[in-house]
Amino acid sequence: MPPINVSRMSRTLVLLVVIVAALYLALCVALFVFQRTLIYFPQPRTVGGAETLLTLPVADAQVLVSTRPHEGPNALIYFGGNAEDVSRNLPGFTQAFPDYALYLLHYRGYGGSSGSPCEEAIARDAITLFDLVYAHHRHVAVVGRSLGSGVAVRLASERPAARLVLITPYDSLEGLAARQFRWFPVRWLLKDKFQSWRYAARITVPTVLIAAGHDEVIPRSSTERLLSHFTTGVASLQVIAGTGHNSISESPDYLKRLGEGL
Repeated sequence: MPPINVSRMSRTLVLLVVIVAALYLALCVALFVFQRTLIYFPQPRTVGGAETLLTLPVADAQVLVSTRPHEGPNALIYFGGNAEDVSRNLPGFTQAFPDYALYLLHYRGYGGSSGSPCEEAIARDAITLFDLVYAHHRHVAVVGRSLGSGVAVRLASERPAARLVLITPYDSLEGLAARQFRWFPVRWLLKDKFQSWRYAARITVPTVLIAAGHDEVIPRSSTERLLSHFTTGVASLQVIAGTGHNSISESPDYLKRLGEGL
């Protein structure tokens, strides 16, 4: 039996480790560079025309808002999910909430808005929209669904919202990403973390969290962790049975539960 060449085996092992490390590093770089394409999925606007659009007064982009004007104190501001055309809510919201003026934000890159979406730009646009709406309506309900729940809770911690409704909410996008990409240092790589739990403790207005009974995207544990960060008595959790993350709005209870939170 010929002798084992230990030196050759060691070199092969070192080479293999180097190759694996290089591949892992390349994947980390790709995840860092292309991360926003994994978060945001811009959709075109399908409902309404120029008469239903408002352009936000921001200098660096054309940011559009689908609207249903209505005189009076009540207004609803809506922030949608990461792959949602918010304009599709106009007919249902108009019928369900006839006493509310409606403002549905198209994130940058969505629904005809220019620019590219990112957490800080969306947060700034949300504040601009709130201030514009609040100048005409003193009872402003802020509603956010999925990704938009992170936008809504941050806004409500910084502006005098009258009510807050969070649909299929999470405690942080950072936590969801770490669960999805568990073999990567997501907490170091992620730019847009949407740490809703950080803002929840600052909320003082009545808040309703609406969860899907069988949410296949956001674990119930994430929603419940978010709930635990609100001051006792401020927020409550409601679950719509028999619904999933994307089908929750098809439930006959959806608009009813949403209306109860306004």
